[in-house]
Amino acid sequence: MLRVLLIAGLLSPSVPSRAPALHVMTWNVCAGTYRSCPLYRRTTAELAWHVAVLATKADVVFLQEFCAGADAGLERELEARTGRAWSVKSAGFAHPDGSPYQCAPDRNGAPRGVQSVTLAVAERDARFEVHALTTPPWGLRRSAVCTAGRALCTAHLSSGSVYDDRQKGKPYRHRQLRELFELGRGVIGGDLNLVPRDAARAYEGRDECDPRARWTYVTRKRKIDYVFAADGRMRRCFVDYARKHWSDHVPVHAWVTR
Repeated sequence: MLRVLLIAGLLSPSVPSRAPALHVMTWNVCAGTYRSCPLYRRTTAELAWHVAVLATKADVVFLQEFCAGADAGLERELEARTGRAWSVKSAGFAHPDGSPYQCAPDRNGAPRGVQSVTLAVAERDARFEVHALTTPPWGLRRSAVCTAGRALCTAHLSSGSVYDDRQKGKPYRHRQLRELFELGRGVIGGDLNLVPRDAARAYEGRDECDPRARWTYVTRKRKIDYVFAADGRMRRCFVDYARKHWSDHVPVHAWVTR
């Protein structure tokens, strides 16, 4: 009987192994201009370190309220920690007149660049696209940043503050949401500044990382940070509450079928 089982095992067709998932992290770093945030006025090296520590196992990183002056340091830190090549691209915010919306300088007075939405991918010399989103004429100008071909896209939508889409019905955020999801052709995420019921359009034909809709915004305990992929592609989700003292948002990790 044992011989028969062994022979049957040898003759059975091999079951293909499951392809490794794409690990995507999204995080609003809150590094730029809010004095109450822990990474406010931290050096660019410190910003890079905090992101890289969280992204050691990631393949893709979406960041909001990052500082573009830390891009090169982030690329180096990710490469050192992961042993892989990385590419980083930031799309800076701008004032209504088009002038750059700068991060506050670090505690030593050194500039940290423009406050940005940032996309990092574990790939050498990756190519990126930046697409302007429709914003209130009186509010910050914002963009989505995507990989070439738009398989990966991230953005930080208008905040809903008195100076940035506070109108009834959130018209600019809904328009930005539509624009972002018309751009993205694969994995899309970031800080949408909309709770799930207001972001319903994004769920059409897609899975979101956390179907339980747990809070991601520390200050008000509501979900406004997301990772979306096509139906059936989402394999796992982790909301990192252990890092709730690092920012006013917690990191969200998604594992997506490639």
